[in-house]
Amino acid sequence: MKLTAEHFVENMSAEEKERAQRVENILPIIKAAAAQVDRDGEFHLPHVKTFSEAGLLGLIIPKEYGGLGGGLRDMAAATFALGTVCPSTALCFFFHCSSASRGLLALEALEAGLFNEQEAKLVKPFAEKVLTTMGHEGRWLANFASESVKSEKAAITISTKAQKVEGGYLLNGIKAFGCATGIADQYLVTASLEGYEDASGLATFFVAKDAEGVSERQKWDAIGMRGSATHGLILKDVFVADNDALTVPGAFVRCMQMSRGSFVGNQLASIAVYLGQAWSIYQQTLTTLTSSKFGDSDKSIASSPMHQQLIGEMMCDLETATLWLRRQLDLETAEPEILPKQDVVKRWRLCKGVVAEAGFSVAVNALKCTGTTGTGFSNPSAHGLREMAMALVQAFPAERGRLMAAQMEVEGAEQSQFGVKK
Repeated sequence: MKLTAEHFVENMSAEEKERAQRVENILPIIKAAAAQVDRDGEFHLPHVKTFSEAGLLGLIIPKEYGGLGGGLRDMAAATFALGTVCPSTALCFFFHCSSASRGLLALEALEAGLFNEQEAKLVKPFAEKVLTTMGHEGRWLANFASESVKSEKAAITISTKAQKVEGGYLLNGIKAFGCATGIADQYLVTASLEGYEDASGLATFFVAKDAEGVSERQKWDAIGMRGSATHGLILKDVFVADNDALTVPGAFVRCMQMSRGSFVGNQLASIAVYLGQAWSIYQQTLTTLTSSKFGDSDKSIASSPMHQQLIGEMMCDLETATLWLRRQLDLETAEPEILPKQDVVKRWRLCKGVVAEAGFSVAVNALKCTGTTGTGFSNPSAHGLREMAMALVQAFPAERGRLMAAQMEVEGAEQSQFGVKK
């Protein structure tokens, strides 16, 4: 029987199928709580235990650190499958898995010789702590980098500051976005070291969710993933010990250089959430139309020329989104590499927008197909339209992506990924 994930990720190896089966096994549990998650706008806390018992908190953690040894293909397969039943939970799971990049990319940078012997003594223990926390310890992490501060020259501007004090650092700032606020056991927080005015001063810190000085920014109440706990953080004189910090100047940037695609190397998996949602919307709409009949005949509503036109449009949009994301997944995982990193990043800028807009079009046409009865707040059509709307703006809109890709094509330069507020 075909796994849900195989509707996106093709040609899975035996090990990939085994890991995808673990996700498949918990889909009924995640689906059962999905309506409540959306209605209450709250993450379903028992899901943490469900993921943990399935071993999925270590999905992309190397086996030597207690994980399952998966990679980006596994992560994308998982977020796609989870997105078909509860996108909010899928997005939270993505942000947990994305935390692994702080360890995985650091180890790659060490292997590539980007750190000297003295720096390596600091970088390796931090990287291994990230991976061990997610693997052997099976703890849920949340990755907080994004802030509401905008910059013309950088995709993400870090205004959170880290001040050196005896035995560690004091963090002060506001993290506007990042899933699993109050859910994760620990947060990985990106901040700028005092005395630095560029990305070389960016550092990463372990912050316990109940640490003194940590509070939630606001209650997340959006038209997108309502149960993703994207409340954000307020950090006020939060103390972080030296051994819970990676503050080697330039370490953050050097680690990010190791990703093949987007700056953390796994953003593709977040958009796979929306592809999974679009796939689910189409399947549910088709089932509804073929099982419902006109009141004055025995024909299914799906036999109507108007509805068949809309079905055809949904088929095209879903196929477009799927093929673009499959191609991007190949570009970011194939061995040997198909294209150099600059070209992979350029195509990611385009891919994200195409998948978001095509997926949203699926949701729009699904609503047209189901008509007035589909507009109920909890109806799959209206529910799907609301959640797919977040894809249009998450990370960056399609317009910005196309602009950045065009600038890379014409000018040969990419916009800086990270900047700091001076």
